[in-house]
Amino acid sequence: MRKTGVTARGIICPIVKEGDDLKKIVVDNVLEAAQEEGFKLHDRDIVAVTESILARSQGNYATVDDIAKDVFDKLHLDENSKSVLVVYPILSRNRFAMCLKGIARACIGKKVVVLFPFDHDEVGNVVEHPITGVNYEHYYSEIIAGEGAQPEFLYSDDPENYNFYKHIIVASIHTREELKEKIKPKRIDGHIITLQDILSDRCEYGVLGSNKASEEKIKLFPHDSKAFVESVKEELKNRTGLNMEVMVYGDGAFKDPVSGIWEFADPVVSPGYTDGLEGTPNEVKIKYLADDKYDNLHDKELADKIKEEINTKDKDLTGNMLSQGTTPRRIRDLVGSLCDLVSGSGDKGTPVVLVQGYFNNFATEETKDAKLEHKQNSRTRKKGKGN
Repeated sequence: MRKTGVTARGIICPIVKEGDDLKKIVVDNVLEAAQEEGFKLHDRDIVAVTESILARSQGNYATVDDIAKDVFDKLHLDENSKSVLVVYPILSRNRFAMCLKGIARACIGKKVVVLFPFDHDEVGNVVEHPITGVNYEHYYSEIIAGEGAQPEFLYSDDPENYNFYKHIIVASIHTREELKEKIKPKRIDGHIITLQDILSDRCEYGVLGSNKASEEKIKLFPHDSKAFVESVKEELKNRTGLNMEVMVYGDGAFKDPVSGIWEFADPVVSPGYTDGLEGTPNEVKIKYLADDKYDNLHDKELADKIKEEINTKDKDLTGNMLSQGTTPRRIRDLVGSLCDLVSGSGDKGTPVVLVQGYFNNFATEETKDAKLEHKQNSRTRKKGKGN
């Protein structure tokens, strides 16, 4: 009888560096964890890999000079250009400061005008950060001036009023395309780009999702994530006989109720995932069934009725009262958010997360176990050869 539901385990892995065979590292360490700690793997288990180690293994880095050159070229800057408008950047030393440094380096001798909203940035940070104590107007001003450009800061909740600028960079994450359409320069020879356009030849998301690696280098979001997850899925199938799901994940999509910070600073939760993680959950609300439809039943009779409802539910419960209150989010975003919480972003050393039982429900009586066919270790092989 199955007694547990969804479980998520952080898988400890070695430190990944550029050029490492990440597929082998991921599969080896998942299988070794299962063997060492005595748990079994199943069909439709999910192996999730943080975007950071994929990008690192790919060597997907860029320099401030790389950013500066691409900004200069794509905004068509020249000696006659007077200023560049940067619209709604997030307030972050890790996520945007290095991008701003590259933008400012492209604008030596010019004015860099940064437009902030009045209240907070897109992910909930305020200019005077209550926890770190950083004043981002001062901090960004020092970065711009340090590159030989002239800083200026404006505050407005209506960025359309600033479309008289000839050179515009929309620096928001999730509203970038909408804002780009709204703030097109009035001038015929004007140019507008987003952070996704900068270094787009290195990564489909440009510098979105990037992190500071050093004072002159950033780590970009990974490229070719879909090909990577498919290769890991195939290797898991070859070594276990199981059809498992695989995903690459970054930031989870959730908001902290105390600080008000929305941690979702990546362009997407998952840049690559296998097909089994497509779609949204199709679930009935057990609480509703127990409190309303079957409020006169108890114990086994109640459980049996709820299991019957689960087993006979429609393939699409959209708009059905049975699904009211269930989370209308994509499976990959839900699982990626779970994995982000499990792995953290500090020193846990678990950049791979194994999620089990996600596709089970209250009516799933047994988890179908499959024995892992582990390859014998070298000592066992040597012993066998000597017999």
